[in-house]
Amino acid sequence: MPKKISRRLKEAQAKVEERPYEIMEALSLLKETATAKFDETAEAHIRLGIDPKYTDQQLRTTVSFPKGTGQSVRVAVIAKGEKVQEANTAGADISGSEELIEEIQGGMMDFDILIATPDMMPKVAKLGRLLGPRGLMPSPKGGTVTPNLEAAIQEFKAGKQEFRADRSGIVHVMFGKASFSPEDLATNLKALQETIDRNRPSGAKGRYWRSIYVSASMGPSIQVDVNALRDLKLTES
Repeated sequence: MPKKISRRLKEAQAKVEERPYEIMEALSLLKETATAKFDETAEAHIRLGIDPKYTDQQLRTTVSFPKGTGQSVRVAVIAKGEKVQEANTAGADISGSEELIEEIQGGMMDFDILIATPDMMPKVAKLGRLLGPRGLMPSPKGGTVTPNLEAAIQEFKAGKQEFRADRSGIVHVMFGKASFSPEDLATNLKALQETIDRNRPSGAKGRYWRSIYVSASMGPSIQVDVNALRDLKLTES
């Protein structure tokens, strides 16, 4: 059975033309087509010219959004000794040592980001099968394995986000809320573009950016002109 499209989504889709849009035009349209009864998330879906089955074509890194994400982020920290107290003082929502590892093994997943100190990683490794598929496994590349807990907690709370290309070479990232101004959304999207370009895998050959679409979480996809995004010059607000 084909999935039935709601009248709300049909009306939103009718506003979108099949062409690449200039940045501000695309983001204004994203806001216009965010017609759900809650503040929808702004999403970017970027197809890259990479094949992540090769190690030199994988992309996994973090982006710091200048305008935040509009979401409250629950941070859990696995550490030991004084580092547990340091995590609490820095604003961690959950912190602990071996007992926290056991709780997570038992199914406790009340967090969005998991940070671990390097000395705890041998013990955290046993959570790989559980956390890996959810994208929650701490990693040095993702900035979630670090001795500097205070800085890491504050950055993730402020809107830093880890992302990776999936098996098809597509990056899916939320970059704000539909209630953000088009200018703030553009600032965050530009930060994402610069991060992806800066972390281009060494094995990526030919055209790196294939396409980029943005949408509200319940809205239609809107194609963005990649070159216009690259050339975008932001004025400080």
